[in-house]
Amino acid sequence: MHYILVNKTHLKGKNGKKLQTVQRVFNSAGIKYEIIYTSKNGDSKKITEEITDMEGEHTIIAMGGDGTLHDIINGIKNFERFSLGLIPIGTGNDFARAAGIPTDVEKAAGIISFNSPSTIDYIQLSSGLRSINAVGTGIDVDVLKRTYAGNGKGRSKYLRSLIVSLIKFKSCNFTVRYDGKEETHFGLIAALGNGIQFGGGIRLFPEAKIDDGLMDMFLIDYISKPKMIGAFIKLMRGKVNEIKEAKAIRTKAATFIHKDEKFTIQAEGELYENVPIEAELIHGKLKFYLPSFNL
Repeated sequence: MHYILVNKTHLKGKNGKKLQTVQRVFNSAGIKYEIIYTSKNGDSKKITEEITDMEGEHTIIAMGGDGTLHDIINGIKNFERFSLGLIPIGTGNDFARAAGIPTDVEKAAGIISFNSPSTIDYIQLSSGLRSINAVGTGIDVDVLKRTYAGNGKGRSKYLRSLIVSLIKFKSCNFTVRYDGKEETHFGLIAALGNGIQFGGGIRLFPEAKIDDGLMDMFLIDYISKPKMIGAFIKLMRGKVNEIKEAKAIRTKAATFIHKDEKFTIQAEGELYENVPIEAELIHGKLKFYLPSFNL
């Protein structure tokens, strides 16, 4: 059975007829499915826990964005009998970009209808929290807090928050441990990526692959205010190597130690208080529907 998890708020406006398109594709392909509507954060996680605790093999289809994927990946109880599909109708759709999933819902539904699932990776934290796309701390958290607290919606709201954070955010001290090394940084961000981008297009991890068994770690040390906007323009273009204050590393495990006792991290745009980033890459365990060119 295929379970389509879709947040009702994502079906408003221009997305209103997209679910009908998905149903048409599945009906034509003879796919048996059930539509389950969600309304708030955490619903998809709870539903996934229930489905993946049942007997038999099941597919959950995230019809939404990165937040829906985050809920689902954290609700999985049995990876062996579970497959995940994605029909991206969110705002940022960052993981869809990494996986090559088109935002055309008819094409995305076709991938699930006519392909077999492949195995991909995810990031596992020692706390039990999982991340399918990216997890980090620093200015990314500051931007998200401003975004969630402010008025407006969509990418324009995020970009306004990003501009304010670029002006006001202060670098912080943190220690990074990876591959037997320990480094101290005074920087803007420390992040780990399975996908290539976050924040709706900020390409922190342009070389990342979702099935290569490695996380891409990205660090930026202190950048003066006049140079900061230019640095983020380079990030938007995926030109990480042109930022001298940036460091990109590929690793299977990493730990970030924040200097403050109270701190916030983000995973797929969801905020968590005082959750340590002690992470490892879990390789080839998650069954996921990918386009044929990614197989």
